[in-house]
Amino acid sequence: METFWTQVLDVCHTQTQAVGAQLGSQFAQLSATRKADGTLVTEADHWSDEELRRRLKEAFPDHGFLTEETEHIFPSNDWCWVIDPIDGTTNFTWGLPIWGISLGLLYRGTPVFGFVDFPLLRQTYWGYWLGDSGLRGPQGAFCNGAVLKTSADEVSANHLFNLCARSTALMAAPFPCKFRLLGVASYNILLVAAGAALGGTEKTPKIWDVAGAWPILLAAGGAFRFLNPEHQFPLQVGVDYGQIPLPCLTASSPRLLEHFAPFAETILD
Repeated sequence: METFWTQVLDVCHTQTQAVGAQLGSQFAQLSATRKADGTLVTEADHWSDEELRRRLKEAFPDHGFLTEETEHIFPSNDWCWVIDPIDGTTNFTWGLPIWGISLGLLYRGTPVFGFVDFPLLRQTYWGYWLGDSGLRGPQGAFCNGAVLKTSADEVSANHLFNLCARSTALMAAPFPCKFRLLGVASYNILLVAAGAALGGTEKTPKIWDVAGAWPILLAAGGAFRFLNPEHQFPLQVGVDYGQIPLPCLTASSPRLLEHFAPFAETILD
């Protein structure tokens, strides 16, 4: 099993660097079209989706795939890669350097490893959260090899809380932290894992926005909650996740998750 985890990490590093280099050459150079859900997509999204799927399938032929642009139905394979080929396509299109490649490795429907690379920021995050999977392997969360830990700070007006563009209803009432909107769901979650923010909420992320960052956040000591109780891991075989929004809340600790929960639930209205 140790050899397997070494291969997983090595393949993720190698393939995201190769794909990220090509995406970097297309950064802010492509026109985008609008998908049915209102989000943007470019030729680079489609290319990255297909290229990552091809490269990972060569390395792990027995694994299944769930990807933003091609395969939306969760497969029956024990192991499944969930791929967001460009998380932050709007930023990528308009020339903002905060965008990344997100990979989540699920075992029997639950993420156990996440790898998220932000080529232009030169930040690469990964983490292992084996939980009650029965698997044995590495532990911890990392950014560029340095250990990640969530913040132990108390809530204050000088601390940060991340929003998505669709969860700005939280701004209408007094809130205990400062808001930040960066436009990338995985990065919002990872900033909590890194201790830069105390929490965050996303109103309409899809599974590929969450799967890579989820195990990194938990491995760093953070907490996560799907705001709709029917949405939980493990994912269900045969379900089409392409049109299922997964509103969620993240926090630096279970205690702060409960503190932020009454605020976050207002985004469901």
